[in-house]
Amino acid sequence: MADNFSQTVKAQADIVKIIGEYVRLRKAGAQNYTGLCPFHKEKSPSFSVHATQQFFHCFGCKQSGDVFAFVMKMESLTFPEAIRVVAQKAGIPLPKREFSSPEEAREAGLRRQLLDLHEAATLYFEKHLQSPEAARAREYLTGRGMTEATIKTFRIGYAPDDFNAMRNEMAKNFSEEALRASGLFSSKEQNETGQPTGQLYARFRKRITFPIANEQGKVIAFTARALDSDEKSGPKYLNSPETALYSKGHVLFNLDKAKAGIRQHDFALLVEGQMDCISVYTGGIHNVLATSGTAFTEMQVRLLARFTKRIVVNFDPDTAGAAAAEKSIALLTEEDFDVKVVSLEDGLDPDRYIRERGVAAYIEALRTAKRYSDYLIQRARTLYPARTPDAQRKAMNYLLPHIRRIPHKLTRDNFVSDVRDALKIDSALLFEELRTAAAQRLSSVRANSGAPVSEIERVLLRALALPHGDPARTLAAEKLSQHPQWLEGLAASDLLEALANAAAHEPDIAMSSGPVTGNPLDLAPDEHSRNLLAQVLLQSEDPGSSDSSQADLTTAVQDALLSLEHRALERRQRELRTLIAEADRKADTAMVTQLTTELQQLTRTLRGL
Repeated sequence: MADNFSQTVKAQADIVKIIGEYVRLRKAGAQNYTGLCPFHKEKSPSFSVHATQQFFHCFGCKQSGDVFAFVMKMESLTFPEAIRVVAQKAGIPLPKREFSSPEEAREAGLRRQLLDLHEAATLYFEKHLQSPEAARAREYLTGRGMTEATIKTFRIGYAPDDFNAMRNEMAKNFSEEALRASGLFSSKEQNETGQPTGQLYARFRKRITFPIANEQGKVIAFTARALDSDEKSGPKYLNSPETALYSKGHVLFNLDKAKAGIRQHDFALLVEGQMDCISVYTGGIHNVLATSGTAFTEMQVRLLARFTKRIVVNFDPDTAGAAAAEKSIALLTEEDFDVKVVSLEDGLDPDRYIRERGVAAYIEALRTAKRYSDYLIQRARTLYPARTPDAQRKAMNYLLPHIRRIPHKLTRDNFVSDVRDALKIDSALLFEELRTAAAQRLSSVRANSGAPVSEIERVLLRALALPHGDPARTLAAEKLSQHPQWLEGLAASDLLEALANAAAHEPDIAMSSGPVTGNPLDLAPDEHSRNLLAQVLLQSEDPGSSDSSQADLTTAVQDALLSLEHRALERRQRELRTLIAEADRKADTAMVTQLTTELQQLTRTLRGL
């Protein structure tokens, strides 16, 4: 827009009236007005507006500027957009736009027609929701907890089961070109760009319609839910195709209504489905958004960044939802967002959770949202639950693509430390590989070439392969079956656990003297373990060949078990320090006291070993 028009708008606009639409102002002098600053939290007003000089200033956060600067910041708009908004608020006609070519003018005219057409379609669907044909649709909405106020707020409607009625209605006021370009109609014949070229018929039929609006609240597309679930009805949810108005990867559902709440609370809640979003918003949580028929995209991240850099993600807990959450987290962390994740109990989505347990329970779930790093680490532990270095390496490779996206080195280092503690990585070599991969922003650590077993593991494997009744075998089996956590992180953990459990339960199965089951290799859980045990036994002399060697092995087993106990206690020590730090962040003094007491007792135990 021309500079002279912006000056005209600035001169004619009443800055007090316009800012007063966002901030409750009180007169504080002949020309001054004060109120609570909308740009930072405060209890005493430090925000002032000068009516004559036409500027605002906050003595708290130091924000200042003219009416355009205020609207740009409040609405996250560009300067030309702010001029347009202020002009409309002040009732100043916009200048006629000049176009560089007839083609540009035609496209602009078509966009205006498409906006008007979508508004007309919204009214059409809203009207038909009140028709006798829509009784089932109204019943469905009521069953989902939708009140008349909610239906009105989100402009929910109904597309009648008719191929031609809507086309005939819209054709009275809109051109054939607009109808074909709108995405509201289909035909059996299409051109190379996917636009219909044959006889038009309504795309949405016998469906509940949910309008999708742009940031300014103008309807640009629809999502429509089928009432029937048979193949004839098509997919459960049918979305508008990409049009000149609508690109699904560029739109966030409910942003037009949510942006005020996002500014107020300085964070956004991102859910997966539009019904989830509507339920949460209706429950009074007004800073909620939903992806619009697509996975979260980089364009949506940039759009959201205009309003906040803090976000809570609450996607469905199923496999698809978890994958979508992980992708969203990756995009957000790369753009330096502060991300937390909510996982609802019993695998419920937000809509069902609120309907079954209430808004208060959902708000409490939001308060307990996890840091995204904790969420991802827990996912890694769920996907790779084994205690072996190979499983740890797989978990690390699951997490590294997320770690490498983190822009700040300190944050990456903290994440790596949390991974070490949570995955119980005791191997210095494995931890160094993780640190190196994170520092170099690699997506994975090198493949496991077969980590050698330690001497401790070799001693215990030899003992557990001894005949029934051997004291070294009895000691090893008894301690390891009582303390399976001692085996975490060992290369031969699964094999040791299998042998120890078999030996510990021998009285129950009335085994006679002699090697375990006649051949200890039969108890190996897999081929790798069988080969490992064979190597250990073949490389050692018969430990039971004399009384002295038997005593030596028993002593070696005692030393090995003591080392494992010491290692497990040190691991728990690290866990407790992490838990204490987390409880301290949450100001949970009772938990801090409980964990500190346990840490002190554990430290005394370690000193005594």
